[in-house]
Amino acid sequence: MTEIIRSGAFLQQCWSVHPLCLTVKRIEPDRIVVVTCSSCRMVHRVTTGAITRHISTGNSSLPAQEITQPDGLMALKHCLGAHAPALSVREMDVFQDAVWVRCAECRSQFNLVVSQFETHQK
Repeated sequence: MTEIIRSGAFLQQCWSVHPLCLTVKRIEPDRIVVVTCSSCRMVHRVTTGAITRHISTGNSSLPAQEITQPDGLMALKHCLGAHAPALSVREMDVFQDAVWVRCAECRSQFNLVVSQFETHQK
């Protein structure tokens, strides 16, 4: 039986100790983004309220281009389907209820506003 912890502290701890081991696995119904850790084998479920997408231009003199979509969920799903191994958790903040996911392939950054954190511990 798995234990469920409803706090972002475990995801933040996991990300701070071994950030390269976190991968975005799938997006479930009800706007839940599932992130797994290959090091500690925890499954983190992040329920999102809003997702926005930003695209880097690659030129530091130009500002990042923001896609004017009211919701970047479909863009994140498309990115996950096209190049899942390139997605990584870049930053997170449990005080701001936010997770930032970046795609190295298309250089998109997805800003996730989190309404609930869950960690499933085996």
